[in-house]
Amino acid sequence: MSTAESITPTTPRPVGRTVFTQGWRDVTFLHWAVDPALVGPLLPAGTRPDELDGATYVGLIPFRMRRIGLLGAPGLPYLGSFAETNVRLYSVDAQGRRGVVFRSLEADRLLPVLAARWVAHLPYLWSRMRITRDGDQLSYRATRRWPGPRGAGGSIAVRVGAPLPDPGPLPRFLTSRWGLHQTALGRLAYWPNEHPEWPLHAAELLDLEDDLVAAAGLPTVGGAPDSVLFSPGVDVRFGPRLR
Repeated sequence: MSTAESITPTTPRPVGRTVFTQGWRDVTFLHWAVDPALVGPLLPAGTRPDELDGATYVGLIPFRMRRIGLLGAPGLPYLGSFAETNVRLYSVDAQGRRGVVFRSLEADRLLPVLAARWVAHLPYLWSRMRITRDGDQLSYRATRRWPGPRGAGGSIAVRVGAPLPDPGPLPRFLTSRWGLHQTALGRLAYWPNEHPEWPLHAAELLDLEDDLVAAAGLPTVGGAPDSVLFSPGVDVRFGPRLR
């Protein structure tokens, strides 16, 4: 078994050529600690659960996607900007590269959903979504439209707290992720990204009603999350997908 690469606040592997860009804004991170054996069967062949102190994590992460751009061109203001919520797991491959594995990605723009499913082979789903902010409180709502199960979704409300100048090992483990693992055309692929260090804040969970985690194949995960974080966001570059 290979040793996982170090957890670093910025990427240890610059991506080089830009394939596409994104902005991630008003990001809330909810995480549950779970037994690695629970998520192992849900990861792509060639990866294993990434662990911290014997646990791995399931993440539920709502945010605003801002201006997706291709090949360094300016981002699209309408089609490239939408609300999104993803359910993700944490992985490491035989080369020691840490990453995420997306179990589902809800978005409220149909054309980007279709493009991501058919071109990038990512499990995007079309949902009715809304994000509102009132001072230091944010609310996120999602209701799945297509494909099923129709109506899956829920609501999240958080109060943003103080900045975390030294976030500590767990927030770094959960957010310092420099690529995604996926199975593409029957083979393991790794899609690297880079961005500035996350500006992280403490956050208080005010409300949670969710069945997206269960719909993503994790029906036993629930209750109060073990970690709640917030970030105003970062701008991101993705490089070419590696096989």
